[in-house]
Amino acid sequence: MTQPATIRRAPGAPLLATALDLAARTIPVLPLRAGKVPFGNCPACRDNACGGRPNMRTPGPCHCTRICHGWAAATTDPATLTGPAWARVWEQAHAVAYHPGGAGLTVVDLDHTDAIAWARRCLPATRTVATTRGEHWIYQGAMQSANAVRDGVDVKSTMAYARWLGPGTGTLTAVPDSVRALVVKGQPPVRTVQPAARGSALAGGGPCRHRTPAYLDRGITMAVQQITEASSTVHATVYRTFLAVLSAHGRCGCLTDAHVGRLFAAAQAKGEGPRHCNDAWANARTRLGL
Repeated sequence: MTQPATIRRAPGAPLLATALDLAARTIPVLPLRAGKVPFGNCPACRDNACGGRPNMRTPGPCHCTRICHGWAAATTDPATLTGPAWARVWEQAHAVAYHPGGAGLTVVDLDHTDAIAWARRCLPATRTVATTRGEHWIYQGAMQSANAVRDGVDVKSTMAYARWLGPGTGTLTAVPDSVRALVVKGQPPVRTVQPAARGSALAGGGPCRHRTPAYLDRGITMAVQQITEASSTVHATVYRTFLAVLSAHGRCGCLTDAHVGRLFAAAQAKGEGPRHCNDAWANARTRLGL
């Protein structure tokens, strides 16, 4: 902000200016590369070797200043946005995205005219933003995200990002029960399995071995590495890895949003879109009956 002339000359100046404006309004933002996907891990954070994701409400030990962890890297800090670590990112960026849940918002993403017609019949009016194929309906309040809750309808809030396409028109209204019910009726892509009570036992008897932090962390680290090292058939690798993690850790109550977020971040760093990640997770849960 202290070097407006430099910002105007920079290749990513229009996007950076938009990001700074949003950040000033306490909306966490991040740049997107071509294909509307986040930038991947830097070498120091590869395979989540840093041990966590920055800018979370419950951050891990990662102190990287680069944009390394997808939606979790969204920030309102102007020093980060304009700092040297992000300078080249803005030169390569194609769009600005924001973390709706971090701003206390929920976006109902309507992909086509039939979805828009359904929303007008079934959802209360709120602020709307035109997209390439449809509309974003933005509500006040955060909730769990889910994709494909019905044909052409995604819900983006926590652990998700949405492209910034302008302020839109209309007045924000609170997230209605009809939107929350979409996630309940569909298959939430990232369903948190509540941690088991200390001392709980598996069906076969004995203490849950996953309560040893190192055991579970090692399993997640290996899964992240498997995804990161995939050289082809990335989507199939992501699905198989999700299936393996859920098979080993999905029934005893040890997986948390933080663990699932690490897996999603690794998949998105390989170019998987949020929808593909969500679908792979939901399909793996369905196959295992979770």
